[in-house]
Amino acid sequence: VTLRSAFHKVAVAGAGAVGSYFGGMLARSGTEVVLIGRDAHVAAIRAGGLFLDSVRFQENIRVEATTELAAVADADLVLLCVKSYDTAGVAGQMAAHLGRDTLVASLQNGVENAGIVSAVTRHWTIPAVVYVAAELVGLGRVRHKARGDLVMGDLEGKRTGEVERVAALFESAHVPCRVSQNIRGELWLKLILNAAGNGVTTLARTSYGEVSRHPFGREVMAAVVREAEAVARAAGVELPGGDLVSTTINFAQSVGDALSSTLQDILRGKRTEIGALNGYIAERGRKYGVPTPVNSTLEALIRVLETTALDGPR
Repeated sequence: VTLRSAFHKVAVAGAGAVGSYFGGMLARSGTEVVLIGRDAHVAAIRAGGLFLDSVRFQENIRVEATTELAAVADADLVLLCVKSYDTAGVAGQMAAHLGRDTLVASLQNGVENAGIVSAVTRHWTIPAVVYVAAELVGLGRVRHKARGDLVMGDLEGKRTGEVERVAALFESAHVPCRVSQNIRGELWLKLILNAAGNGVTTLARTSYGEVSRHPFGREVMAAVVREAEAVARAAGVELPGGDLVSTTINFAQSVGDALSSTLQDILRGKRTEIGALNGYIAERGRKYGVPTPVNSTLEALIRVLETTALDGPR
């Protein structure tokens, strides 16, 4: 069975920057893809294709696009790429349209989305960790600045073969995709990288690279990491090895002048995912009796920024 016949069609629910990038890469490799997104973005893709301005190529990709979630109906694989706060709602809307054997993968920030999707849709869902710096720079246009790889796994370890099938599909589209036996630890590692990078870069109104070069920026990032590590230990999470403070600083340096998704949201006057990042660490800290003053403060200040950015100064 070839990969092309194993996955006749892939639907991307939530074709923003991340969904459009990964869906575009699959479409570019010859997989049939439908991007499900917002009206104006979809209209631009229908009219002129999806333009991927990648670090490796600049290309216009012909790909199907729609605003209707019902388009998941004939897909073998659905990639859920919506913001964490929309997970339950979108999963509920998708549920009635999913085929009996459709695979679902969560390509989202946060650690609990796959479980939420599974509970709402009654479809086993693959959790994926996303490493990509991408942004929408115009309707139907995605700029890819760094990385572009995935880590996937099966939280229960019972359906690794299906995870490997999905990983192989991405690999065939030149998207590096590693299958991990410790996906919970990988999800927490990405949570920690996001919590340290997104929160600090948003308040500093600058890039990952700038914050990682500044001694005060590094100091706050390190404090976020140490708190989150303590919470993870209390929760019984086995974090991937190594010095996570160094890992976090190196990650921030590696993505350079890219802006975090949280800062992009604030600059566009949109709601952020801070509740699923620093807010989640703070909430788990309260549950396990682990103090998280830095994460709690970052969440609180970004909540203030959200309301002022969304409503204008009071």
